Amino acid sequence: MVRDGREGSIEVITGVMFSGKSEELLRRVRRAMIARRTVQVFKSQLDDRYGGIQTISSHDGREIEARPVSSSRDVAEFVDSDTEVVAVDEVQFMDSGILEVANDLANQGVRVIVSGTDMDFRGLPFGPIGSLLAIAEKIDKLHAICVVCGDLATRNQRLIDGRPAPAEGPTIQVGGLESYEARCRAHHLVPSSLDDQMPLISDREG
Repeated sequence: MVRDGREGSIEVITGVMFSGKSEELLRRVRRAMIARRTVQVFKSQLDDRYGGIQTISSHDGREIEARPVSSSRDVAEFVDSDTEVVAVDEVQFMDSGILEVANDLANQGVRVIVSGTDMDFRGLPFGPIGSLLAIAEKIDKLHAICVVCGDLATRNQRLIDGRPAPAEGPTIQVGGLESYEARCRAHHLVPSSLDDQMPLISDREG
């Protein structure tokens, strides 16, 4: 059933960490609220940084209430029948079922907005993001600034004691400035083991 005759859609906000993805999702949610749309906001319960488990918070301190979910099934279950806009933050932590949920909602006339990191710390597609990009009507890829050279950052550099983390580490490790940096392709480093960890940035030429 299409809601109020509106055509549904899927929007993906993606890119590197610290690029403003959550800020952009919050901006779109607030504009939908100003337009008097019925909005529901969800976030992965894995992400409890900044404002806590029941809010979406950007790095600049803005926040909005969100319902924590553990799976795509939760999103489908908790969306009300009169909701016109559904937003999901940190969608890279969701299971692959989020594709079907997003498509079903869009087919019902719901505007679906998701945001998430497109690559893991190894530089590989993160969770369902790649597939969501394929089915989306609108895609915005945001960039941060490489902390090493100042160019556009497109990679997430995971750090352990200030040094690049090895490739065999866990894919999901929630963290902020203490665990990650934004870097460009040239300065993104993923050693094969702890023994091969690269030196600190300050110990080598940028």
